[in-house]
Amino acid sequence: MTTDIVVPTLGESVTEATVAQWLKQPGEAVQVDDPLVELETDKVTLEVNASTAGVLNEVLAGEGDSVEVGAILGRIGEGAATAQPAAAKAPAPTKAAPAPAPASAAPTKVAEAADGGAAGSLSPAVRKLIDDNALDARQISGSGKDGRITKEDVLASISGANGKGAPAAKAPAAPPAAPQPATAAGPREERVRMTRLRKRIAERLKEAQNTAAMLTTFNEADMGAVMELRKRYRDSFERRHGVRLGFMAFFTKAAVAALKEIPAVNAEVDGDELVYKNHYDIGIAVGTPQGLVVPVVRDADRLGFAEIEKTIGALGRKARDGKLSIDEMSGGTFTITNGGVYGSLNSTPILNPPQSGILGLHKIQERPVAVDGEVRIRPMMYLALSYDHRVIDGREAVTFLVRVKEFIEDPERLLLDV
Repeated sequence: MTTDIVVPTLGESVTEATVAQWLKQPGEAVQVDDPLVELETDKVTLEVNASTAGVLNEVLAGEGDSVEVGAILGRIGEGAATAQPAAAKAPAPTKAAPAPAPASAAPTKVAEAADGGAAGSLSPAVRKLIDDNALDARQISGSGKDGRITKEDVLASISGANGKGAPAAKAPAAPPAAPQPATAAGPREERVRMTRLRKRIAERLKEAQNTAAMLTTFNEADMGAVMELRKRYRDSFERRHGVRLGFMAFFTKAAVAALKEIPAVNAEVDGDELVYKNHYDIGIAVGTPQGLVVPVVRDADRLGFAEIEKTIGALGRKARDGKLSIDEMSGGTFTITNGGVYGSLNSTPILNPPQSGILGLHKIQERPVAVDGEVRIRPMMYLALSYDHRVIDGREAVTFLVRVKEFIEDPERLLLDV
């Protein structure tokens, strides 16, 4: 008796996914809830787990294939866990092969690694790089998830193997002598298919530019008061709440307070109507290895500083692990993005449609500024507000950003609501 591995429901309006990678290979034993395969949609990456124990009999959808909800990815058959050691023994006859290390042996070694050897599954780009350099995948230490080999691991192995192993075996052969320098340096270019998430990001950013009448207004804030407040209460805040007090809580609170005063910034266009939101779901842009995602802090106006920091921290960890759900990234009314964590001094953020405003934060840098008629060195941050001019007038945009600046420079205003 076999059990089908089926593409699960992917979320509202998502009907198709791409097979990112198989975490188990045919012949491997699986237990209930073992992750079998990663699927990538235009919003999230999710794992499909085994619903029953047994052996992975066959894979019907390969890596890179597009699959619809309900499609069969593969099948699990009945079998004992002894099936996995049998597959692991397959590479044994090749133990004598490393001495000659002919180029023709490389595909065999890569295939063995892909069939469940210590190197784990290989992406097409990594497999080609290993084949081209006649390397043994089992001798490369993987630094990726679950020990998988990445392109960087292969390149490091190539550069560290000069004079020994497979590269040395290629030296006596006259024909390969000419391309040897290029081989040692790795391929000059590589083509990689865009992920669904990356394509969706590109579509949404271009949609914002094509649809919205987008402008950006700038200001700067003296971060001295917030920095002093954090320094004064940092230890006691962390002891009491179990989370560090960061800048994002201050900016989230400041943005919410400013949105209440300038409701147009919290609105959006829907056909011929303007929709004004009376709730404040703040998107926080997070950079991940897969691309930029924007999880949402729900009802931020009802949360305290500690609750905001805990929520942002939890969402950030889930984003970096690829565990965000679609619901956690939907329905935001306004977005904050912080390029300062990467060292950006200033930028013009792009709107996150259908929202009408996005606040860009940047690097804190000490600069000479005039304070009460004197030049002083102060920790300054440039602020940027990109907005949809169809919804928000220039006066409203500038006023909103000035209010954020005032709340940050005098954070007691946030407590007194003035």
